[in-house]
Amino acid sequence: MKYSLIAIALAALLAGCSSSATRDRLQIQDPTVLQTGFSATQSQAAGAVTPQWIATYSGVKNGEMLSTVQTRLNALGERKNNYFGDKAQCWLNAARDERSSHDGWGFIEEALVQANILTTALETGQGLSADNPELRTSSVLRPDLWQKILAAKGSPLFPQCQEAQRLTACSEVELIHAGHEAWTRDFDESKRLVDGVEKGTPSITAALEACTPPPTAAKVEPLPQKVTLQADATFKFDRGDLAGMLPAGKAKLDELIRSLKQADDVTGISIDGYTDRLGSDSYNRQLSAKRAETVKRYLQSGGVSPVISTRGHGKEDPVVQCNDHNRAALIACLAPNRRVELDFVRGGRASDVPQNPRTQSRLMPQEQQSH
Repeated sequence: MKYSLIAIALAALLAGCSSSATRDRLQIQDPTVLQTGFSATQSQAAGAVTPQWIATYSGVKNGEMLSTVQTRLNALGERKNNYFGDKAQCWLNAARDERSSHDGWGFIEEALVQANILTTALETGQGLSADNPELRTSSVLRPDLWQKILAAKGSPLFPQCQEAQRLTACSEVELIHAGHEAWTRDFDESKRLVDGVEKGTPSITAALEACTPPPTAAKVEPLPQKVTLQADATFKFDRGDLAGMLPAGKAKLDELIRSLKQADDVTGISIDGYTDRLGSDSYNRQLSAKRAETVKRYLQSGGVSPVISTRGHGKEDPVVQCNDHNRAALIACLAPNRRVELDFVRGGRASDVPQNPRTQSRLMPQEQQSH
């Protein structure tokens, strides 16, 4: 390994001839890397070796360690098929690439130590960390790309998506690798590595989307032939307009809309409104018609397309008979009579919308035939 400050200075001198546009696009965060020529800083802040660094890495025999860690990682089998195993492999690949290029700055040793840490943690099941190291021979660059990668790693889908883990782990190592090339002032090689990471970033998003579980469809109850809405649960007292509709009534109609959209054989709907016997005939008929019409408009606003007819029957066809003398008890007893009934016609022509069955039963035979 070469740790000469003169070599660092020479690299900085040569970098002065490098394209400033290429260097600027890397968005290098370490100001010492941006210095060129012999005026470049030659200090610990700029990456000069320290006794602690030498004690950690000088004894690493990179050829032997590369082979040993690779063998141990392979021996883990399925246990390495995750973010940590993929990252260990990517560190080994980065070390192998720099070794073939005869890198003597210390990055090979740093990468091998990172691979060894992750492999040991996988072997023992202890000490696994997804944090990225700060290496002496690598400068931080392209914070925008780091933000995208770390956002993907923070996705709730990340733990269950092995492909996204692999792509993310290798992207992190490649950005650190690119930071090493920038640190040595080889900005063109750094940009080449960064371009590869940037090109592959959409693949991380695609991998996460592929792991997204399909949305659970809301359970829709089968549509019966007839639905009765109790007026007291659908509208406020003495109201029949949309503003007077209760939340429970809207929820019931929303559920009905979902059922109607799935029941594609419904070609017509008949809506009939009823009141109790209290009040004048004229008022009750108007109120029942208004409630039926409001229900119709609500269904249509929700996307229900079959033909809908409405009628208000007032106090006709009571469901219950009540003789309570106490008015409050009488109103409570008559509640089933205050209702909106929906009948559905299935198949046939869309114009075959039935009238209320009770109304039909009163028709004379010849009237039924003519209808």
